[in-house]
Amino acid sequence: MKPIKLKIETKTQKYPIIIGSNLITNLSKIIKNNSLTFNQCLLVVDKNVPKKFITKIKNSLKKKKIHICFFNASEANKNFNIINKILEILLNKNFSRDDCIISIGGGITGDVSGFASSIFKRGMKFINIPTTLLSQVDSSIGGKTGINSHYGKNLIGSFYQPNLVISDVDFLKSLPKREIVCGYGEILKHSLIRDKNFFKFLNKNVNKITKLSSPFIEKAIYESCKIKKNVVEKDEKEKNLRKVLNFGHTFGHAYEASLNYNKKLNHGEAVILGIRTALSFSLNLKILKKSDYNLILNHINNLNLSISVNKFFKKKDINKILFFMTKDKKNKSQKINLVLLKKIGSPQINIEYPKQRLKKFFNDYLRYLNLN
Repeated sequence: MKPIKLKIETKTQKYPIIIGSNLITNLSKIIKNNSLTFNQCLLVVDKNVPKKFITKIKNSLKKKKIHICFFNASEANKNFNIINKILEILLNKNFSRDDCIISIGGGITGDVSGFASSIFKRGMKFINIPTTLLSQVDSSIGGKTGINSHYGKNLIGSFYQPNLVISDVDFLKSLPKREIVCGYGEILKHSLIRDKNFFKFLNKNVNKITKLSSPFIEKAIYESCKIKKNVVEKDEKEKNLRKVLNFGHTFGHAYEASLNYNKKLNHGEAVILGIRTALSFSLNLKILKKSDYNLILNHINNLNLSISVNKFFKKKDINKILFFMTKDKKNKSQKINLVLLKKIGSPQINIEYPKQRLKKFFNDYLRYLNLN
């Protein structure tokens, strides 16, 4: 299958997303074809990426001066320590703003690489090579970068668009099924907030997609990226419409933070739990019809995830969850701003709910989950 190209055009940057197989072998050619020039590059690499891929990338870039920064990509390590490590290398090796950082890893690697790129000499070139399904359909697109704080997730960062995104599906074959399903949650989210026909495609082909069968996986990535592209181009810096992409995330991020980013619940799983919670709250408020709720819930259940909110949280944890929800970046008061669902393809944004209303819901929700 030929590579698929999708062009992102924001007010600050125009760049392509290239989706296909065996792309990194031709990395140098892709960079040249997209009019990118630089002398030095720093590869910021998640140490869990198989070495064979790094070798292919180095071989393809053999005419460039290459430096490598390996790090353990985890939410706990998404902090100023890794940013300082990257900046020290750039300064020590006399990088210029015309040189390039190349991120090779999932969303965490892309977030820290992009943030470092945005602040080094007020902005240098940045190429994102996302290696997980989650990052290929979400964090690699749209220019959000950042690190965590003990107050919450992604509270320190910038909007900084990459110059190029290369989504090579060969990376996905090295991932455990758990990671594929987690990335699929983000694809599902995009269909729910924007495109009922895409949801129907997913509902019909979910097993082929999660098994990485071609051309189903490429189409799922492309359609998901296209939805995010349309949102980001209209609202690059999340002033209004882009908030829709947070469907499930306000709950999900709070779940992650409440567990102190425990590996028992990774980001993609937290988002899926967040989507389930947002659906239940939408139903609870009588915004969402029971028929749509059941259709989506059956689809999520078919993913066979062995996780649930009541597996990780009890009634005593509700206040902690609400604390992190109030710290969400979208909130402008003590009320909690949520994205909910009216029907498949039609979200509701910019509605705020008091903590007490959410507390009552969580009490009822946990009781319901424990009974079923």
